[in-house]
Amino acid sequence: MTTREMHKLSHSEIAARRKSVEQAIASSRTPIYGLIENVRSLYNVGSIFRTSDAVLLSRLYITGFSPHPPRPEISKTALGAVESVPWSFHKNPMEAVEELKSKGVKLIVLEQVKESVPIWELSTGVFPACIAVGNEIGGITKDVLDAADIAVEIPMLGVKHSLNVAVAYGVAVYKLFEMYTRLNGERKL
Repeated sequence: MTTREMHKLSHSEIAARRKSVEQAIASSRTPIYGLIENVRSLYNVGSIFRTSDAVLLSRLYITGFSPHPPRPEISKTALGAVESVPWSFHKNPMEAVEELKSKGVKLIVLEQVKESVPIWELSTGVFPACIAVGNEIGGITKDVLDAADIAVEIPMLGVKHSLNVAVAYGVAVYKLFEMYTRLNGERKL
């Protein structure tokens, strides 16, 4: 067996690869959107901001009774991503859905329904796409679910039937990001 020594990047080497907030704002965005509906936890919202920043998400729609900036708990978890991710708040989630649909964005709900397919079965024709996640207990509301173009789920093989909403959002967004970068021959590092 051949062994190879890996060079772990230092904090300064990692920082040198990172965009500034201004550079991130000016960057071309991926054709991926996020919609969070009635997510209760400030920390889940902050984590979703952080994941959204990582893939240069086009816009994050915060809806329903989900908390939104400015809140110190969101900012603490987001680690600055509140400033680099375009976002808007809509009390009525259907306003956000209508805005997305008017732009030709396909609405993908991450929800366990009879019609849902495993997330890895998404077709490459889904872009531009919005991944929607819902309340930690009740999930996506019926109105948003009925407006969806497709429902996907993350298969769960163990005892638990779901992941934390911010973790599930991260899995789904990165699946979309992987598909998009593979289709476009890009590697955004």
